Amino acid sequence: MLIIPAIDIRDGKCVRLFKGDFAKETVFSDRPEEMARIWQNAGARFLHLVDLDGALAKKPMNLDTVERILHSVELPVELGGGIRSLEHIETALALGVHRVILGSVAVQEPELVKEACQRYKERIVVGIDAKDGIVAVDGWGVSGDVEAGELARRMVKAGVRTIIYTDISRDGTLAGVNAEATVALAKESGASVIASGGVSSLADICRLKTLEAEGVCGVIVGKSIYTGALDLAKAIEIAEGE
Repeated sequence: MLIIPAIDIRDGKCVRLFKGDFAKETVFSDRPEEMARIWQNAGARFLHLVDLDGALAKKPMNLDTVERILHSVELPVELGGGIRSLEHIETALALGVHRVILGSVAVQEPELVKEACQRYKERIVVGIDAKDGIVAVDGWGVSGDVEAGELARRMVKAGVRTIIYTDISRDGTLAGVNAEATVALAKESGASVIASGGVSSLADICRLKTLEAEGVCGVIVGKSIYTGALDLAKAIEIAEGE
């Protein structure tokens, strides 16, 4: 199971939000590429980048910062936030991003997701961000009017193999990961699912590790590793153990 450190980018800085609220921001570094190196040195094998400005603008806004991160580490990265077209996807992949995360367009333009999967296969990942089981779009500010499980099933039919599931109500709260909803989504859709939102301790990692055989293939860690609540190296040791 992969442990994937998150680097959320806003105005070129590494930040964390509380429940996706842009008014509740904590800046952890003015140089996200330095955070990337720290997580690489701690043993990370993959990085999760989010262009928060892009999510609001509906187009990539921090590609210069992404490029600096790519040049600073030797890890594959995934990028989400504001990626709304095939051109956006192509630009990100050409920059060196390993895989692209599609979020709002999964609800609003499912045919685009299908075409992207046909072109780029496993380099396309869908992010399903939900509150009380209902998907949110456009920087989490708007309801997508679809249940998370239903959207996951549609995306698998479109060719998606990996889904990142975020429980918005827990994101940035250190309240504990929603393991139950994550594994339910994996079972319902047949996709491999990466858990996100609320990870607070090694207990969360141990819990998700027991669900690996049921479709949970990874977990994104954010606030917990920035505050020191979770030791990344120990989490990786648990996740990669037998």
